[in-house]
Amino acid sequence: MRFPRFTRRRFLRNLILFGGTLLGAAALKNHMASRPRFPISDHCDGAQFFNPGTHVNRTWWDVLKWKRTSTASPWPETVAIDPPALPKAPLDGTVCATWINHASVLLQTRHANILTDPVFSDRVSPLSWAGPKRVHPPAIAVEDLPDIHVILLSHDHFDHCDQASLRHFASLPHPPIVVTPLGNGALLREFGFRDERIIELDWWEAHEFAHGFHVRATPARHWSNRVMGSRNRRLWSGFFLQVGGRTVYYTGDTAWDDFMFADIRKRCGEPDLALIPIGAYEPRWFMASQHCNPAEAVRIHQTVGAVTSIGVHWGTFQLTDEEREAPPQALEIAKEQASIPPASFQALAVGGSITV
Repeated sequence: MRFPRFTRRRFLRNLILFGGTLLGAAALKNHMASRPRFPISDHCDGAQFFNPGTHVNRTWWDVLKWKRTSTASPWPETVAIDPPALPKAPLDGTVCATWINHASVLLQTRHANILTDPVFSDRVSPLSWAGPKRVHPPAIAVEDLPDIHVILLSHDHFDHCDQASLRHFASLPHPPIVVTPLGNGALLREFGFRDERIIELDWWEAHEFAHGFHVRATPARHWSNRVMGSRNRRLWSGFFLQVGGRTVYYTGDTAWDDFMFADIRKRCGEPDLALIPIGAYEPRWFMASQHCNPAEAVRIHQTVGAVTSIGVHWGTFQLTDEEREAPPQALEIAKEQASIPPASFQALAVGGSITV
């Protein structure tokens, strides 16, 4: 069938216009998909994050090899604790740090209460009935905490980013502000935090609060993943704080790095207090690329020039193969070998506090 000349011409014109529209839409879609979601840098390609330089990315095959070739040391099912009463907030320019559990530390100052990686759930797992289970209660129950003004969320792993705990804080009449690395904001919004309570930072970016309280995100050698398909879609970091009259450095989860910690010291200065992980490090062939061991924690303490350090990330959840008491024992040996004063780097009892 032949179209009348006028109709055929109109049809061809419309076909060209329609085809052009489809091509334009496809091009726009591809352009939007290819546009960097995050700033391209030495640790981001625009969509995924990575550790600068050489880094070993462990796979599920490595996990299977680990579980097939090694045996975890037994842990007690429960550990009794007798934490002291919560210290009063300082009235001067000092900072009081209380180890609640795992990587959760309460920092009390004259003007603000700050909480690192709050985890108050019984398990650190996507499942409520399986996964690493705590062996002792938090030193401070979540409902007994003082008003928390700022939460420092270092990355998205379940032993640091606990949905139930974060939902609790988001539901408060005056929710705290959460400072976190790039990409974690969407997760926090899912947990109930409003946009104005979320501050996302790239490495080396900073945010200024009132009363001279300053937070800067610092690099860490780690990774992120929460569900299948989300690997390294969210950044990980540590934090360097200027608060009160003191400086505090929380490393977040990190492996040792020959350059990174010296660079943090160069850019941020020497902290009065450092919070450094000492647990979840065995077997080394698997964990060395993501978690420091106690000897490396001492090297971090020395390299950043910390006056005082607290060992965190041990004794609450069995995540790896070492015994529960191995981290503080290994820390004592590492301090002696490094010839540093014993009191300069401590593994506190649960609920223990230090004022700097």
